[in-house]
Parts: sequence; structure tokens; C-alpha cells
Amino acid sequence: MRRVQVLHPDLRAAAGSDPRLALEEAVSLTAALGGIEVVGGAVVPLPAPNPATLFGKGKVEELGQGFEASDPELIVINGTVTPVQQRNLERAWKRKVLDRTGLILEIFGERAETREGELQVELAHLVYQRSRLVRAWTHLERQRGSLGFVGGPGETQIEADRRMLDERIARLRRQLGKVVRTRSLHRAARKKVPQPVVALVGYTNAGKSTLFNRLTGAGVLAEDMLFATLDPTMREIRLPSDRTAILSDTVGFISELPTQLVAAFRATLEEVLEAALIVHVRDMAHPDNEAQAADVHAVLDELGVDQDRLDAMIEARNKIDLLDGPAREAVENAAARSVDVVALSAVTGAGCDALLAEIEERLFPRRFVFELSFGHDEGRAIGWLYDHGDVLERHDGEQDVRLKAEMTEKEFFQFEKEFGGRVNVVQRRAVAAQ
Repeated sequence: MRRVQVLHPDLRAAAGSDPRLALEEAVSLTAALGGIEVVGGAVVPLPAPNPATLFGKGKVEELGQGFEASDPELIVINGTVTPVQQRNLERAWKRKVLDRTGLILEIFGERAETREGELQVELAHLVYQRSRLVRAWTHLERQRGSLGFVGGPGETQIEADRRMLDERIARLRRQLGKVVRTRSLHRAARKKVPQPVVALVGYTNAGKSTLFNRLTGAGVLAEDMLFATLDPTMREIRLPSDRTAILSDTVGFISELPTQLVAAFRATLEEVLEAALIVHVRDMAHPDNEAQAADVHAVLDELGVDQDRLDAMIEARNKIDLLDGPAREAVENAAARSVDVVALSAVTGAGCDALLAEIEERLFPRRFVFELSFGHDEGRAIGWLYDHGDVLERHDGEQDVRLKAEMTEKEFFQFEKEFGGRVNVVQRRAVAAQ
């Protein structure tokens, strides 16, 4: 077992985030690596990063002295460390140093099981490694000699290494390009068999795979561990009306997700871009779940998910079984007040039927015909119906205006939210399913 010490540089205190939670996540990330024993963790206040060593000279010495007792082989720094800072810290501490990006890349390297996942991880590793050549090689002055009859200096070692990395990166990108084309063909085939795709997204360890197993009966790995799922999985789900859809379980998101990974896993995450519906799974038992939700939205934005899909997204507020009475009641009440939120427990199954019903409502929305009467001064409400519903009939009387309009339940909910109390619903009837 390799002994590891985790440090969290506290640069975000001014932003109001809790550095203890950030350290706890970093320790969990580190523990997710195989053959690792975390021997300690600490929050290190950092007013301003030192360009050469990240921490100030005195703090570097103090930390180094502290390592003598626990004697870790590896120091994980939960933040971005430049190649120069990494090299200088390793020299000062005589120990290997890994930053947050390198740590996540190591985890992904262990977890990739499919050929596609392995290609994506290797690409991300190489892009990261290329930026670290200044640290990796201490013999930069050494040159590979040119042939005797060709004058001038030879190629430096770092130039040769960078060229080899570039060639390998180019090959991997070509191979992943084939994966993208294959996925496009699969999506085209699925469109011919009209089963809509529902993509589960969320912060790592939010319970996506447990929910996936609950809804599909699949046996996907679901553990209380960060990044338990890396390779995407797709299974059929059966909805309450006996219609079917395809459910996709995706890699978990995380704060400060390395840009190399976002780029490398774009082929996998294209399933999210193409999905008919996105379900955002949130861990409501986590004390920092609001920040986690913000991080998920940031990654979705970086992927280029359009606003219409974001507006239609369902939020599955998971792990209510871990909440105490008042906290659970608050989550359930908030869900009851919103058509976009479902409170559930993937472990116990509570709320999962409601989620399936909401998924069906979004994919195959029931439509109703409403007969409504308005005062002549309710022009805005009448205009809203013309913009958002299908107006079938209109009668302008002396006392009122009567409209017959067809719309979904969600549209009527929005209509009532804005104009309720000023409009009289004369009749409502369901439209027969197509």
C-alpha cells in the first residue's frame, strides 16, 4: 500500500465555500485509487499562490517537517499545480507530488473498462503529460546528435519527447474520431426505432448508477465511491403506460473537472447532447449539494447543452432516505411545488414511480382541451394561449371572451401560475393518446 498525504490549499475562503468539505472530497478521491492508504489530510491556508512553490517558503518547510512523522510516499494537492511548482515541491519534500487533475486522471485510468474508455483516458493522460515535460525531464540540455554529414545541433530530448507525444495524441484522436462516427450511426439507427433516450447526469457519487439499476434492473457497479461508473451504459426502461425508452448512465461530474477529460470524453458525453431528456440526479444528503449542482450545470454548459434541454431537465433529488424528518419533509414539499423536481430514494425505491411518470409526461406529454372564459381586459392571457397552446375556437361575447385551447398539463400549470384567479376554466377533457 502506498502511503499518501492529502493537502487542500484554501484559496476559496472568500467565496464562502467550506474547505473541510473540499478536503473530505479530496481524501475520498484519493482513497478511490487502488493500493492507496491515506495517512493524513490537512487544509492549508493560502492567501496567494507562490509562482515557484505554490506555498510560501516557510510553509513548504513546515509541511516537509510534518511529513517526517507519517512518511508518505505521495503528496496529493487538491488544486492546480503548475509543472514548475510540482518540480520544486518534489525537490523540497523528496516525495512525489500529484495535483487534482493528475489524481482524477489516475482514477479514470484505473476504471476504464471498454476500449473507448481506455482511448479517452490515454488521450487525456498524454495531453496532461505533454504540459509537464518541463518537470519530467531534467536533462533538457542533452541533445540527440544529428548525422555527421548534417551540420548544426541535434534535436533536444524534450523536443523529441514532445514530437512523439504529439504523434501519439494525433493517432488517438483519429481512433476516437472513428468512435464518434460509430456512435452517430448507432444514434441514427435508434432514431429509426423511435425510442427516446433519457440521460442521467449528476455529480459523482450522487447515486446515478443505483437509480439506473432501480429503473432498469441492470447490474451496473454502484458503490459508495467517487467515479464508480466511468464507461457509459444504456438499457431499456418501461414507463407506466407500457411505452419504452432508453436510459443512459454517464460518468459523474465533479468540480474543477480537468479540461483534458471534458475534451477526451466528449464522444461519450455526446449521448447527453443528443438525449431527448436529461435527468439531473442530486445527492440531497450531501452538505454542499447546492455547489455540486452548480458544478454540474457548469459542465453541461461547457459541453454545449442547449437552453431548451436545460429548461426541460428533471431534477431527481436523491437520497431522501438519509435525511432526518424535517429535512426530508422540506425536500418533498419543494418537489411537490415544482413540475421539474422529483424527491426520491434510489435505494428504497421511494419516489421512483413518480420519476417514471414524470419522464413519460415529458417524452409523451398528455394533451388536454380546455374551455376558458376571459374578461375583455385579459389580453395578455389570451395572447399567452396563442403563443403556447393550440387555440381551436374563439367566441367574443358582450360579457366575456371564450376560448377552446389544447395544451399539455405542464403548459396549463404555467398558464395558471401566471394568470390563475383571473381566468375561469369552464371545462377540461383529455385528448385521446396517439
